[in-house]
Amino acid sequence: MTTLAELTTLRVGGPAAHTVTATTRDELIHAVTTVWHEGDDPFVLGGGSNVLVGDDGYDGTLVRVATRGIEQVGAASGRVLLRVEAGESWDDLVAYAVDRGLAGIEALSGIPGSCGAGPIQNIGAYGQELSASLVAVELLDREHGDLVRVPASELGLGYRTSVLKRHGGEAPVRDGVVVSIDVELTDAGGLSAPVAYPQLASSLGVELGTRLPIADVRRTVLELRRSKGMVLDPADPDTSSAGSFFTNPIVSESFARSLPADAPRWPIADDDADDAVVIPLGEWTGEVPRPSLEHDARVKLSAAWLIERSGIRRGFRLPGSRAAISSKHTLALTNTGGATADEIAALARYVQMRVGAEFGVVLQPEPVFVNVEF
Repeated sequence: MTTLAELTTLRVGGPAAHTVTATTRDELIHAVTTVWHEGDDPFVLGGGSNVLVGDDGYDGTLVRVATRGIEQVGAASGRVLLRVEAGESWDDLVAYAVDRGLAGIEALSGIPGSCGAGPIQNIGAYGQELSASLVAVELLDREHGDLVRVPASELGLGYRTSVLKRHGGEAPVRDGVVVSIDVELTDAGGLSAPVAYPQLASSLGVELGTRLPIADVRRTVLELRRSKGMVLDPADPDTSSAGSFFTNPIVSESFARSLPADAPRWPIADDDADDAVVIPLGEWTGEVPRPSLEHDARVKLSAAWLIERSGIRRGFRLPGSRAAISSKHTLALTNTGGATADEIAALARYVQMRVGAEFGVVLQPEPVFVNVEF
């Protein structure tokens, strides 16, 4: 019997009671609607790169999305519209775009997972987010039981979130399965979008805002991600992870001023993300209170800096555990071999506790949890 450990990048998770692999959109629609009509919830899995599945697995139907296809459906004024099936590999889409000189997602090179999962998480890296290129998704809507085209403006896309995401295992605001996505890219004669991230600009040896041959940007992004263990590689145990396990917290500017002067921080737009939960030092009990709706100007902090400054170093693990902090990047929790979901979750709770106790910031996990207590 196939286990979720074999299908997820964290390499943990027990078996599913039933498994259906959908290689066409008709098979995907049929598999999902059949489970819905039975009154159950399917576990829809793409690349398995942003999920932590419990050791008992899933007592229901696992629907593996293996649909493929990239089609150009429009072009005008230097803009090209692509329609991509949900099961298509995200990095294959980026490679397809770069090979054709289409800019807008090159900084998202190397992100594992499927295209259908991209909008759910609003994937982003090195100064680009999918929300800047996403036009719409084709959604199999559970409430209505049919396919609808949902504009990106209605998806509530924010920092690593959308109305489609299951937060902490809870039901999403809008329940459905992404069948395809539409992305609009720029034909700029083989040049990239303006470089918008300092680390990427530094690695390329250019100023922010510079346009470069798009293939050069992709190559450099892949090198940066590989140096952090963020490109899947069977020979690198640090890549047995879910990527960044915690999101960078968003806090008020006044709270940010209370942190050490060397704490990295970046001002953000008002509608970029919900505020992180902040608690007074000395009052952390392990319980996560409701965030306040009142805030002043907001600032994004570095979760990696908070983790490191709370005393947790690369390679750290709890005694006897096979789950560890990556040896390359403190934001990644890795399976060093034979780890259980409970061990991964225990390490995540420990990291959250240490940062909460040290700085009063409650880090929020990025992966979706399935049958895991956190």
